[in-house]
Amino acid sequence: MKRILLISRCPPYPLYLGDRLIIGHLAEELEARKYQLDLLAFADRPEDWGEIGHYDPYFGQVQLFPMPASRQLTYLRRALLPGARFPRRAEQASSPEMWQAIQRLTAQNHYDVVHLFGGVQVYEYAHVLGDLPALITPYESYSLYLRRVVESQSLSLKQRLQYRLARHFESWMFTPYQRVVVVSEADRGELKSINPVLPIEVIPNGIDLYHFRRPRVGKRAKALLFVGNYEYAPNVEAALRLAHEILPQVRQQEADVRLWLVGNAPPPELQALANEHIKVTGRVPDVRPYLARASVFACPLSLGAGIKNKVLEALALGLPTVVTPLSVDGIHVEHERDVLIADTNHFAETVVRLLRDTALQQQLAENGRALIEREYSWDRVAEMYMRLYETLL
Repeated sequence: MKRILLISRCPPYPLYLGDRLIIGHLAEELEARKYQLDLLAFADRPEDWGEIGHYDPYFGQVQLFPMPASRQLTYLRRALLPGARFPRRAEQASSPEMWQAIQRLTAQNHYDVVHLFGGVQVYEYAHVLGDLPALITPYESYSLYLRRVVESQSLSLKQRLQYRLARHFESWMFTPYQRVVVVSEADRGELKSINPVLPIEVIPNGIDLYHFRRPRVGKRAKALLFVGNYEYAPNVEAALRLAHEILPQVRQQEADVRLWLVGNAPPPELQALANEHIKVTGRVPDVRPYLARASVFACPLSLGAGIKNKVLEALALGLPTVVTPLSVDGIHVEHERDVLIADTNHFAETVVRLLRDTALQQQLAENGRALIEREYSWDRVAEMYMRLYETLL
């Protein structure tokens, strides 16, 4: 029986937060396969300590620690002084408590593999792991996200320096680990451009095929749907574009179309959009009824990195989908077969075309679901990670 120590930048709950989703589902799949798992994680929400019961059954031990404050001087020192990049003692770490917990558990237990989830929050614990086989999943390249921001808008000198600092960190921060796992080829390409010798694997996120199963066919509302956690700026930007640019163009040809903006923490500028044509829900207990009732999932993201769980969920429920190219990073879709792909200048006309073509809607619904079943189940994701663990052993 394999024993794995998971060290994460966040707990594996709630699952509507994307970075928590992968570790939650992966832990469930590994525990079902008789892996023994222990978890050390940072917490950045007051509710986190009270929610341990939602995932405690998957782990032998669970310990949460307060997320350490970002220390800019520490990051600058690590950037400038190669000898300071990786702490060697607890008091040098951003979280001495996390260091000591890792030290204690690795002394008490035999771990076959240590798996870290996160980037700058967890990379620094390489030395306390000693010679244990270790891999790190930073999810995405932060440099890729910042590069896309730089290319799309005028930035301040501070923001451009932040981009250069991110590239500098990603050139060395993953080097102690035997494997680096990202969720898309775009993220892999960015990290390889920064450090060509990094041993990088691509393993996507998955979907709970039963939870996100296709609903019985019913009458759909004539509504465009966008789902997002609006604490993430690219989701706010996409929602505003839908409301101010895309919806008015669509309504010029289909006057009764509405827009549903669903998701956690909509800021005031999104809440102010609510009217008879635009619904802004805030966080909902279950996104599936909206996915089952809308006519089109519209995802006009122009910024971001990593894989978009919202798109995976829409495809899983058979919701016909229109996306920008960036929205399907890491998802092996084919234009006209699984989704319709359009740039922002042609997004509205593509939505109108889909609204008017019921045969195309049915085709996209069937093919999108088939793609998820074939390539994006959590069972498949777990098998990919298990093979990776075996190569480290």
